[in-house]
Amino acid sequence: MALTPTSEILDAAAARGTGLGAFNVIHLETAEALVTAAERSRLPVVLQISQNCVAYHGGLEPIGLACLSLARASDAAVAVHLDHAEDEDLAREAIDLGFGSVMFDASKLDYRANVDATRRVVQYAHARRVLVEAELGEIGGKDGAHAPGVRTDPDEARTFVTETGVDALAVAVGSSHAMTAREASLDLDLIARLHAALDVPLVLHGSSGVPDDVIVAAIEAGMTKINVSTHLNGFFTRAVREYLAENPEVVDSRKYVRAGREALSTEAERLLRLFAGAFEGGSR
Repeated sequence: MALTPTSEILDAAAARGTGLGAFNVIHLETAEALVTAAERSRLPVVLQISQNCVAYHGGLEPIGLACLSLARASDAAVAVHLDHAEDEDLAREAIDLGFGSVMFDASKLDYRANVDATRRVVQYAHARRVLVEAELGEIGGKDGAHAPGVRTDPDEARTFVTETGVDALAVAVGSSHAMTAREASLDLDLIARLHAALDVPLVLHGSSGVPDDVIVAAIEAGMTKINVSTHLNGFFTRAVREYLAENPEVVDSRKYVRAGREALSTEAERLLRLFAGAFEGGSR
């Protein structure tokens, strides 16, 4: 299927009531591992490039074009997505480069400024048939902006979607970014109420800190796009450490990076199957 519009696979998952794996790319080896996972599982995947990743690579084009190339060469359905862009110019650059979707994050602004900035990105994206995800009710984590108990209000979310025209919404329901322990609990009742209130797919950020069974329950309650980064990075890094501990004389980085790539791919494949099967055969 090759490079696939994000809307195509996201809408299909939402219609089935299953989850769609959206995994963050750190470098080329991450992207290769994720595409391999999609091919092995015969399931779609979203390759996500964050604004932090763009900064690491010194610009969007090097890593963005690499992901687009991998997607086009694959026989799996692979979408390429810009994650957590706070810069409107960066969102427009990703759209012009050929990304199928962008997540524009103006959640640090007050509500009205968030709406205005998001609407500008939506207008630019929709003119080019690109999906826009946004965020309401800031999700906590590494930047320290999270206050315990922050949650997205369903009524405000409905108004926000109507005013901005976004195609998917990341909501605050109890998860937190960059968690290394999988111990977060989610507000499943709130997820169900948000799902009932909105006609766009819901997105769970900070899924690395959420146990498998809770993610499955969240999908059953109405969550569709499941973002994972830190959890998969851990598999990559542990495999590299283990390889180097067992082979201290190795200096060819391809050898230990290959171990990390395979470990990440194996876990990504497991997650794709978990999310896709979470509500298999069911109906809401």
